[in-house]
Amino acid sequence: MKLIKLIPVILLLITSQVYAQKQPLTLDNAVFGGAEMRPQSLNNLEFVPGEDAVVFWAENDFVKTSIKGKTKSDKHTVIFTLDELNLALKNGDYDIIEATPLIKMVTATTVKLDDKNHVFIYDIKKQTIELIFTIPEDAENVDFYKDNSNMAFTRDNDLFIGDKEGEHRISNNIGTEVVSGQAIARWEFGIMKGTFWSPDGKKLAFYEKDESNVTDYVLLDISTKPATVKMTKYPMAGQKSEKPKVGIYDLETGKTIYLKTMGGADHYLTNLTWSPDNKTLYITELNRDQNHLKLNIYSVLNGELLEPLFEEKQDKYIQPEHDLYFIPGHDDEFLFYSERDGFNHLYGYNTSGEMLTQLTQGDWLVDQIIGFGPNGKYVYVTGWEANTIDRNIYKINLKSREKTQLNTEAGVHSAILSSDGKYIIDTYSNLDTPKKYIVIKTSGIEGFTLFESENPLENYTVSKPEIGTIYAEDGNLLYYRMIKPTNFDESKKYPVLVYVYNGPNVQLITNTWNAGASLWMNYFAEQGYIIYTVDGRGSNNRGLKFEQLVFRQLGQLEMRDQLSGVEFLKKQPWVDADKMAMHGWSYGGFMTLSMMVNYPDVFKVGVAGGPVTDWALYEVMYGERYMDTPESNPDGYAKTRVYDKTENITGKVLVIHGAIDPTVVPQHSHLFLQDCVNKGIQVDFFTYPGYEHNVRGKDRVHLMRKILNYVEDNLK
Repeated sequence: MKLIKLIPVILLLITSQVYAQKQPLTLDNAVFGGAEMRPQSLNNLEFVPGEDAVVFWAENDFVKTSIKGKTKSDKHTVIFTLDELNLALKNGDYDIIEATPLIKMVTATTVKLDDKNHVFIYDIKKQTIELIFTIPEDAENVDFYKDNSNMAFTRDNDLFIGDKEGEHRISNNIGTEVVSGQAIARWEFGIMKGTFWSPDGKKLAFYEKDESNVTDYVLLDISTKPATVKMTKYPMAGQKSEKPKVGIYDLETGKTIYLKTMGGADHYLTNLTWSPDNKTLYITELNRDQNHLKLNIYSVLNGELLEPLFEEKQDKYIQPEHDLYFIPGHDDEFLFYSERDGFNHLYGYNTSGEMLTQLTQGDWLVDQIIGFGPNGKYVYVTGWEANTIDRNIYKINLKSREKTQLNTEAGVHSAILSSDGKYIIDTYSNLDTPKKYIVIKTSGIEGFTLFESENPLENYTVSKPEIGTIYAEDGNLLYYRMIKPTNFDESKKYPVLVYVYNGPNVQLITNTWNAGASLWMNYFAEQGYIIYTVDGRGSNNRGLKFEQLVFRQLGQLEMRDQLSGVEFLKKQPWVDADKMAMHGWSYGGFMTLSMMVNYPDVFKVGVAGGPVTDWALYEVMYGERYMDTPESNPDGYAKTRVYDKTENITGKVLVIHGAIDPTVVPQHSHLFLQDCVNKGIQVDFFTYPGYEHNVRGKDRVHLMRKILNYVEDNLK
């Protein structure tokens, strides 16, 4: 093995730069500039099993560095190279790898390698490679058991399990409207997948949904000749929804049973968690009104309800988004996330449903459990303090409930915990730090910098965003982000583009690199604009009360918060208050059109992408959580509707929509346009053929140029 020093590794990781006169940022490199425009990252970064060491991919080498007892890192050991890996692949008559591969340590001497549709085990010492799986070309939602002996996957609407001997069909939904093995509830409630392996790998839990009651929605596919109809299932607010089930497949018997869940046919099933002994499955069941939660335990042998553990109610809504976390060494105790006291905190329960402790409390919220220390003495989490834009790393003593912050630098931190709980890889950025990796000891804050990214914008003419605060009308603190031109002159007047989202579960302004702003904002600022954003009431990571203020009246308080931002801008002598534009996408598109029809004299230009124009046309899970049903909240739906108020428009409006958008369906924009035609209101419209809810890849440059040209042309 060869040794390489840290400095050459960093130089290999960063793009070679010529320190000459700064060059202007173009829209092309701002939108589609690739990795060289972003802070550098360490790929395939993880701890080595059984060792005090970490590994990552550096250029064409897989390297390891020891961390035991160190306060700095100056040498890395190359444990294998891309050439050595490709030689092993070539000897096995497999295709070689040209780009950075996806690697996962299995043991200290073997790695799992994913390339195209092949999964290999590479022996580092022997420099040999073994094919363990060939994933079918048409397989989707692939989910490996942790020892790589089996994989679950879907094909069309059916679920399969693959092993070294082939594939086995678990469901047979052909000719039905049943879907097995995929995420349900349109990815709400933290549901991001549809299969869940038992700890011993002998059983597979999976979601199944019956969509026969869900309305078919028509989208037009123009890629065929002639154009063809593309059908999708879309349950709108107040309409019939999917009927979910949970199945358990036994790999030894080849049989499937279904849990006999207790709620209504259209309730929600989430947070599926296996018990450590593989015998039971815990499920959070939520009513359709999303304000009454029950945690139940089911037998995986016959699907019977064994015990209802506890329930929780809220006046407005509950958002269960996290699995249970069983405490190591205590198989009868687990941690449960809840916002019942106003912030997302951890509660300790036993498997009889008895609450043992509220582990965390106060005006801060737990974002994510990272893991546990040895013997379950500590749990490690990330969290947001109230009224801050920093995410920190904490360790919590499970007995004393003492909270200790482990990071010292401000910013937004994420963490990887070693299996023995001794070390954390802390990855963070802030306004002054593009990206930094620090290895810290969980016993304290002593550690060393593993890698720090160079500033990718060092040679470009861009300005650093400013973060500040204003106050909402009710006294709530609101954060804003502002980007000015680098040649900003206080004696001049500047036009303003307000970029908006301001919807639930989203926070745009954080103490991260570039303050979370997209580079097109920096580019547009250099064209002589002030780019401004406010995270108003309803946005994320501020506690339940702050978010739920918008319940049943989406957009109303948020518009007033945007107006508070406008008033702040108008007080600045360098703002041209007669030349202000607003742009947003999705919820931000809804906010843009809401401002243009409700406060028509504020913005001269509005550009709305993929906008919701009527929450009655939006999907059940999200729409009913925040608005209730159209039947129970008719006044709220009427007040928040946008497409029937176009007679108020006085400025220039551009609406943009993906032609086959299955999230905010095109009907939203079409109804808005129809109302404009009926009332003789002139607006502009652009659609992106073949695109869904957003425009990605190289065509995104076209999108951003369209938006920015429209703003420039109409703010003159």
